[in-house]
Amino acid sequence: MLSSLPPPQTSETLVLTGGRLMLDDGLAEGRALVVEAGRIRAVVPASEAGSLGGHSVDLKGGVLLPGFIDTQVNGGGGALFNDDPSPETIRRIAEAHRRYGSTSVLPTVISDDLHVLADAIGATDRAIAAGCPGVVGIHVEGPFISVDRKGVHDESKVRILDREAVALLTSLRQGKTVVTLAPETTEPRLIRGLVEAGVIVSIGHTDGEYAEIRTALDCGATGFTHLFNAMSPMQNRAPGAVGAALENQTAWCGLIVDGRHVDPVVLKIALRTRPLNRMLLLTDAMPTVGSADKRFTLQGREIVVEDGVCVAPDGTLAGSDLDMASAVRNAVSMLGLDLAEASRMASRYPAEFLGLGEELGRIRPGHRANLVLLNDALETQETWIDGRPNPEG
Repeated sequence: MLSSLPPPQTSETLVLTGGRLMLDDGLAEGRALVVEAGRIRAVVPASEAGSLGGHSVDLKGGVLLPGFIDTQVNGGGGALFNDDPSPETIRRIAEAHRRYGSTSVLPTVISDDLHVLADAIGATDRAIAAGCPGVVGIHVEGPFISVDRKGVHDESKVRILDREAVALLTSLRQGKTVVTLAPETTEPRLIRGLVEAGVIVSIGHTDGEYAEIRTALDCGATGFTHLFNAMSPMQNRAPGAVGAALENQTAWCGLIVDGRHVDPVVLKIALRTRPLNRMLLLTDAMPTVGSADKRFTLQGREIVVEDGVCVAPDGTLAGSDLDMASAVRNAVSMLGLDLAEASRMASRYPAEFLGLGEELGRIRPGHRANLVLLNDALETQETWIDGRPNPEG
């Protein structure tokens, strides 16, 4: 998508040069990126960068990728969304994850009372209305889940999906709503109703049988939340949720790539069974990401980071201490993916899952200038959201 442009006539022009750009067909050298009014205007030969005017930024040989999009973020920077579902908490979480390249996040509220979910949805609306950088919606993970596959979720909060809950889940006015549910806890017509109202339904924390999962997919569910974790496994005579996910070729599957939630060998096998453009990276991050404190309380239980993962006193995994830059590095080192594919799994594919593929997830003219600069060790150096660098540096 190389093009030559006349010098722009606006002081809002930003020119990023001196790095390698991750374009649709892979890494490109000798290019400069032109940003105007928060959007990518063009990719031009680096030789033209000096004649474009505006503010020029030298990337110093780094790798410029589309900003990461994390669809499951419970907390960060010491804050947990469930504890204080407010715009201030959302901002704190988004700022923490931005330091690791996530320029778009879905703050995630796990199984709780309906009034907590209502507060979380209202807070998300207000945060987006106030222009909180990087917030594109909300993920409601439970409480419409299986008690048998609840993981660390509080069993006392688990409930069935009914009409009252559907009305609440469809109440977000701005941004995207993702809902993780267990199909066996509700009726197919209610799943279809959520989808028809614009909610993105993801299957997770389910003990459902293969046929129940297939029915949910037929009703419009388009995702699987953290594949393999907290779902009925694939067995020789009972394919379960995992078998339904691996057989399906169109729904998106979220992967936690930290080497602990799922063995890398299992993830490699999964990647060979489905189109890669239907797999996406996510963190399921907890407050410990971006915080020196590696302990927190989750609904009355103390959670501690041990060997890189968050665990409850009984050893149950409780989300992760993973950030998206680390997830990308792990996808390369543990799963053998090249950087271009790992980048797409962290940006383009999540954007498409959310229905934001025409706005986010790619370096191409017309897209929002949400970007992350990595060094050769794939560590975050800088981020831009709508063309604005991180004020924290």
